[in-house]
Amino acid sequence: MRSMNYQKYRPYPPLNLKNRRWPDQTITTAPIWCSVDLRDGNQALEIPMNLEQKLKLFHFLVKMGFKEIEVGFPAASETEFKFVRKLIEDNLIPEDVTIQVLTQAREHIIKRTFEALEGAKRAIVHLYNSTSVLQREVVFKKNKEEIKALAVEGTKIVKALADEREKGSIILEYSPESFTGTEVDYAVEICEAVMDVWQPTPEHKAIINLPATVEMSTPNIYADQIEYFGDHIKGRDSIIISVHTHNDRGTAVAASELAMLAGAERVEGTLFGNGERTGNADIITLGMNLFSQGIDPELDFSDANAIVEIYKENVRMDVSPRHPYVGDLVYTAFSGSHQDAIKKGMDRYKKEKPKYWEVPYLPIDPADIGRSYDPIIRINSQSGKGGVSYILENEFGFRLPRSMQQEFSVIITNESDYKQEELSPQEIYDIFIREYTNIYSPVSLKKYNVTTEDDSITISAIATIDGTEAKLSGEGNGPIDALCNALTQYAPVSFKVVEYEEHSLEQGSNSRAVSYIKLQDENGKSYFGAGIHSNINTSSIQALINAFNKMVKALTKK
Repeated sequence: MRSMNYQKYRPYPPLNLKNRRWPDQTITTAPIWCSVDLRDGNQALEIPMNLEQKLKLFHFLVKMGFKEIEVGFPAASETEFKFVRKLIEDNLIPEDVTIQVLTQAREHIIKRTFEALEGAKRAIVHLYNSTSVLQREVVFKKNKEEIKALAVEGTKIVKALADEREKGSIILEYSPESFTGTEVDYAVEICEAVMDVWQPTPEHKAIINLPATVEMSTPNIYADQIEYFGDHIKGRDSIIISVHTHNDRGTAVAASELAMLAGAERVEGTLFGNGERTGNADIITLGMNLFSQGIDPELDFSDANAIVEIYKENVRMDVSPRHPYVGDLVYTAFSGSHQDAIKKGMDRYKKEKPKYWEVPYLPIDPADIGRSYDPIIRINSQSGKGGVSYILENEFGFRLPRSMQQEFSVIITNESDYKQEELSPQEIYDIFIREYTNIYSPVSLKKYNVTTEDDSITISAIATIDGTEAKLSGEGNGPIDALCNALTQYAPVSFKVVEYEEHSLEQGSNSRAVSYIKLQDENGKSYFGAGIHSNINTSSIQALINAFNKMVKALTKK
């Protein structure tokens, strides 16, 4: 019995925005990125990072290319304060990187924040207070004017302390927290009041951060709010509009992208979307989305494994195997039709080398983020011939004939289904060897000799047949035809070779050859064999013997 009462919820009211422009825009450049892993991400952890872990992650974020990094809430705890001091005192902040610190609009917290920043060459002071209808009424029990007064007073304190330092060394960021739950006209009003105090200019801009502290609507409504705000805020050329989306509805990435279409120039987020509740916007996904469209993300994602490892080590959280772009399984196909399409796409890409990447089911080249092609296709009971043949070719060099691919894929599917598990490349190879080579009964060839006279080929061989040594002799238009004729007397039915292929397994004069033979009996039933040897005649003869033995075994079982 369903007990979910959907009627106690109501839809978020849309903004009555006429002639909206953002749906017709296209993202062409990366935003200003600000990592909040060390603050927002850190405060959401069951066990916050210690000083050593924060330092490791800070250095890695710098290495990735972040130019703005929110390093903490220095007034919140001694650990936070010490971390900021260590960065400054040990001169660990590169010249082109600006640290950011968070503070509430309260005098003692602001003053403590500035103490932490003593000696910093440049810093963003991120001032915030909650402005939403719900927070005003339930938490603070203050009206609009009283909430605005808090923001204005906090800004005055920040400005007074900033004026004691070198001009431009302190950049103000103001966030009307819970912007998505705030009347948009009131958000404009309170931000204008803050800017009236700060007095930014086009040369010394302030940052207005419009957070979806709680994701309350579809991303298009958030984009409407951003566009409306940008159109109505005075002094637009003196501010940078920033967004900080949370993922309560699972669309933080989409909300950030649509906000960029609507005029946002700056994006705050975290690696893998770590953060309060369902998390923040995932900068990995956002950046790689740009990359996949031919836009420089201005962040280095070239070593996906290193990003995952530093995150696991210091944040101590896992990364989903289905995470976009960097998850363990995102370049893996189990479905047979997908595997076949990927194989064909990869073959064409390697052969034709087109200007643009175009491979079915793979939006980017895995090699661009440090992944190899090896794990693209993995094999289980859902796999098809394309995937199985891809593994055999790319791991071991076997290029199976198409009809053989079909038969072998059924064998692999049944094996995986029986075991109820994925099969490794080595297991697939071992099954191939078991099924098609080294089949020594009933016929086991010991040695052979091929002679040529005019247009006729004669083969003479010594073999063990059902455990008894016997001499074989046959003539034909080639060694395979001659051996077929020699084996005819030992076959329960007549048969013929209907398909033969061979190729080299390696490069060079000492390379081995692999031969594939398909026999067909008088009833139309097919049997495959393979042979591997440095001598092409021997590999083809082995393939024939293996296929013949499979046929005899199958027929004598009946």
